Amino acid sequence: MSIRGGIVGFSPVLAAVLFLLTVNHGEAIWLTIPPTGGTKCVSEEIQSNVVVLADYYVVDEHSPENTPAISSKVTSPYGNNLHHQDNVTHGQFAFTTQETGNYLACFWVDSTHHPQANPLTLGIDWKIGIAAKDWDSVAKKEKIEGVELQLRRLDGLVQSIRENINYIKDREAEMREVSETTNSRVAWFSIMSLGVCLCVAGSQILYLKRYFEKKKLI
Repeated sequence: MSIRGGIVGFSPVLAAVLFLLTVNHGEAIWLTIPPTGGTKCVSEEIQSNVVVLADYYVVDEHSPENTPAISSKVTSPYGNNLHHQDNVTHGQFAFTTQETGNYLACFWVDSTHHPQANPLTLGIDWKIGIAAKDWDSVAKKEKIEGVELQLRRLDGLVQSIRENINYIKDREAEMREVSETTNSRVAWFSIMSLGVCLCVAGSQILYLKRYFEKKKLI
């Protein structure tokens, strides 16, 4: 997950390790929302057909007795609106991704209706994929518990990690292809530019030679 304004790059191995460490518990983050006219966003690059579940709540650390309200909006990579709420102190959104790309969740204070003197603190519990699955319901429905339930969770975790690694490999292959295509085009452009320069230089030499011959300087 990344907070808008910064980009972090990961190697495939590191991404897989981080995915393994966070997939069981999701990600809990804290944001500071400016009191007037400011918006804070978080983004996550997610594959298609992945379940996303998030809970968020807001507090005013400077005035605990106050119950501030915020507005929230979640959009897909193609700009589709997946969630939108106004004037809430806490909320939840859940969806299954239809597109692969960056999903953006933004939060802000409507200062015209709820003026705030201090920044607000927003907590987000963001769960993706296997971490968002309701294992209690699975255990009750299939009547499994203990070691069998843990093995089922580990199996789902392994499947998720395998899918994540395959996705990263596909992205690397796409980026490699784009890089090779770009390098090829740059090489052809350089050759064409050199050819044009040689043609221009040759024409200039012929022009000067004819000029000097006309003036009988040579």
